[in-house]
Amino acid sequence: LGSGMVMKHFKQTSLSADKGNIGIVEIKGVILSSRKIIQDLKKFRDDDAIKAIILRIDSPGGGIGPSQEIYREIMKIRQDKKIIASMGSVAASGGYYIACATSGIVANPGTITGSIGVIMEYANLMDIAKKIGISPVVIKSGEFKDMGSPLRELKESEKKIFQSLVDELHMQFVKDVAKARHMNVQSVAKLADGRVYTGQKALRLKLIDRLGNLDDALEWAGEMARIKGKLKPVYPDED
Repeated sequence: LGSGMVMKHFKQTSLSADKGNIGIVEIKGVILSSRKIIQDLKKFRDDDAIKAIILRIDSPGGGIGPSQEIYREIMKIRQDKKIIASMGSVAASGGYYIACATSGIVANPGTITGSIGVIMEYANLMDIAKKIGISPVVIKSGEFKDMGSPLRELKESEKKIFQSLVDELHMQFVKDVAKARHMNVQSVAKLADGRVYTGQKALRLKLIDRLGNLDDALEWAGEMARIKGKLKPVYPDED
């Protein structure tokens, strides 16, 4: 499905071009770094002219660390300003991690979201190394220092360590969703088996709050922030 959308009712401007009253921060693609996103969020938080913030998310997820850093920043900001998530074509895994921290979530009926879970992958290249004559030599300081090496089989004890790590990170994800969405941890855990949901189903499961597009999210943010007069969305300056 395409994710393109035409803004019909609101003029888009940059922060330097024209002062607005609703800030829009875009999160696109794989989440590898939190720096620019947090920087933009703080600019809008500290700008008295900005009464509410929209997070426009089009992301399949990414790193756990950056997602948690953005989540934490949003949780702090929402105590002072209304911040709404607007989901595009996809806002899953880390994309949902970030969205759940906002004051409210708006998604299209066909938005792909959810995917509450953690995955760890590695490739075993041992047979290829043997064919081309590579013989790995490893000198290590501890038994598990080279676990996950692509040049040998993963030991059962190492699998247990990796599984324990994934389970711990998964529970952090579940608890953060439950905290931000004011849901029971057990209820979230039942939904957090890694599967994705449409926006329409996510609404029934209380993972989001409303169905709609970016215009709808802007209108809702304006209502929540009690903005009188014209809504003027503004984007941060590009680096």
